[in-house]
Amino acid sequence: MTAPEHPPTYRTGKICYIEIPATDIQQSAEFYRRAFGWQIRRRGDGATAFDDTVNQVSGTWVLGRPPAAEPGLMVYIMVASAPAAIDAVVSAGGEIVQPVIPQAREVVATFRDPAGNVIGIYQQPGLAETEAGESSAAIPRSPS
Repeated sequence: MTAPEHPPTYRTGKICYIEIPATDIQQSAEFYRRAFGWQIRRRGDGATAFDDTVNQVSGTWVLGRPPAAEPGLMVYIMVASAPAAIDAVVSAGGEIVQPVIPQAREVVATFRDPAGNVIGIYQQPGLAETEAGESSAAIPRSPS
């Protein structure tokens, strides 16, 4: 995935920054990069930070906080395909807590990251088709 060409949208009430508990910041950063394509960067103060795939939410990992191991406030990461995201989470070192429930109204699942945080996956209807269209539009075509 590539970085978007537009800056983030700024509005009062927008969720813009997340601090995720970690036991090993580099391990967590690598997990989210591999599983979801988050952009990992070094902040001016030297801390490791991230930007989501559309540059709308940023954050960092923090040591010394207990993981969000039990669902309370739940954060869901939007994906085009829940099955593909589940495979990516497991491949990157995460654990599936609740798989997709067939026949559910919404296509969601939850996983545990390497630090023990429980986070959700939300499959946005139509996103797979939108992303496929964007990918095919980016492919240069040879003249006829």
